[in-house]
Amino acid sequence: MYHYSIIQWLFFFYFYCFVGWCIESTYVSIHQKRLVNRGFMRGPFLPLYGSGGIMMLVVSMPFQEHLILVYIAGCIGATILEYVTGATMEALFKVRYWDYSDKKFNFQGHICLGTSLAWGLLTILMTRLVHKPVEHLVLMIPATMLTIATLLLTVGIACDFALSFKAAMDLRDVLVMMEKAKEELVHIQKRLDVIIAMADSDFQARREEWNEAREAWVEARNEAREARIEATEARRAAAAEQRAKRSESMTLKAGELKAGIEEKFAGLKQRTLERPSAYLESVKEEIGELRIKYRVSTEKRDGLGKTRNIYRNLLRSNPSMTSRIFKDAWEDLKKNTEGDQEEQGDL
Repeated sequence: MYHYSIIQWLFFFYFYCFVGWCIESTYVSIHQKRLVNRGFMRGPFLPLYGSGGIMMLVVSMPFQEHLILVYIAGCIGATILEYVTGATMEALFKVRYWDYSDKKFNFQGHICLGTSLAWGLLTILMTRLVHKPVEHLVLMIPATMLTIATLLLTVGIACDFALSFKAAMDLRDVLVMMEKAKEELVHIQKRLDVIIAMADSDFQARREEWNEAREAWVEARNEAREARIEATEARRAAAAEQRAKRSESMTLKAGELKAGIEEKFAGLKQRTLERPSAYLESVKEEIGELRIKYRVSTEKRDGLGKTRNIYRNLLRSNPSMTSRIFKDAWEDLKKNTEGDQEEQGDL
């Protein structure tokens, strides 16, 4: 059994936060071939590892003499901690700091069987080998000195956590605004599709055909019926095609949307010059308003996509971080971050 004061438990927590940061930063730095300050916070601390270390000590307390039970308790306790932490962070920040979706036997990408089994081994390693010398060293520190050190660490880590939390929330807000800007682009594209479809329809010709059909109703009733059937089928086909285009536009990336919208604007301009019509003249003002909205939306989204210092470090410290909800916006931010790194490397 472990009998520690609150100060000692806190110090152990900070110690294992630091050890976890050392392990993660070393592993990721080797993998990325560059120095990486791993983790959610700016300082050398990973709260998940600190929480995991304390959790391992707590869940193993009743089973100190039973190695298998220590292993099982470690697997279960750490898995619950990892899932709750991952799900909570994704709900708050709309991003995943780790993702096991590509691993076998994963659950919602937050946990997976392989990692859970590894947690059990780490619990045994922690309780039987690692913690005993750490405990010995901590208990040798005078109580007053330990209290002062722990309080100073608490203040520093609390400030770091507050700044890191704000950066993560700012990043979330940027992703939300980038997605809203994309939705505005989708709306503009849909409205342009309607205008183009209406411009393509030769309403005057259809009106003349309808008048001729009415005048020749008695003499050519069968022909008129066939003409109406063909017209109805054509309209249905056009409507189906339009719905398909709208559905497709929702899955397009922002870059593809912008290219498509610019092409439609250019096509409408060319059509107005070559084949002017009363309808195009009637929507000329609306097309101008759509063009302004398009310019504003693209400038806003492109501006948001340029990473700021406030969360650039967060992106660099977590190269495996992903966002399922704002995938397109996230990819743009990642590309800009990589571009910043290349520019700094050239300098």
